[in-house]
Amino acid sequence: MHLRVEALILAIRHHGEHGAIVRALTAEHGLQAGYVRGGRSSRIRPILQPANRVIGEWRARTDDQLASLSVELVTSRAQLYAEPLPAAALDWVTTLTAAALPEAQPYPRLYAALDGTIMAVESAPAARGWALALARYELLLLAELGYGLERDTLPRALTTGVAPDWEDILAALALTGDALERQILVDRRAATLDARARLVDRLKRAVA
Repeated sequence: MHLRVEALILAIRHHGEHGAIVRALTAEHGLQAGYVRGGRSSRIRPILQPANRVIGEWRARTDDQLASLSVELVTSRAQLYAEPLPAAALDWVTTLTAAALPEAQPYPRLYAALDGTIMAVESAPAARGWALALARYELLLLAELGYGLERDTLPRALTTGVAPDWEDILAALALTGDALERQILVDRRAATLDARARLVDRLKRAVA
């Protein structure tokens, strides 16, 4: 197995004294895991930041073996982690994707939507510029995994091009959050909802 493609870093777990197991999303090969030798070093650690865009190269002798992974940075989002709201948004959207998707199943629409959501967080001057994009990403993820919501049940913020107010945005997030909790983030994956709770709480305090 040899794969060299662009990917978005989703999750990092320390392994041993120096290494890290990394999960990243690719457009055509889906979620891919790999072991990064020296992943905890001062040189590589900044590259292994959730939401960073990288060129990843996975190598394994068999499909059942955890691949070794090397990474080259394309786009860093490290600066966004200095701001509480963008940091919470990136933490949630990458955590959700890593927890929800099966490995090695391609979801090109989700990859494009995740990339767009991250770029919205990066470029918008305030949370209102990306909060709805986040809810729409959650809605798409539900649909891609077979849990699409009926259009007539959706808040208008998710069905129209009209700029929504915060009440509409929070209603959209409440709806998608409830569906994620009931349909996807169950059992051990339910712990990932803590990241979402922190994000929604910060959004509510920001607009109070």
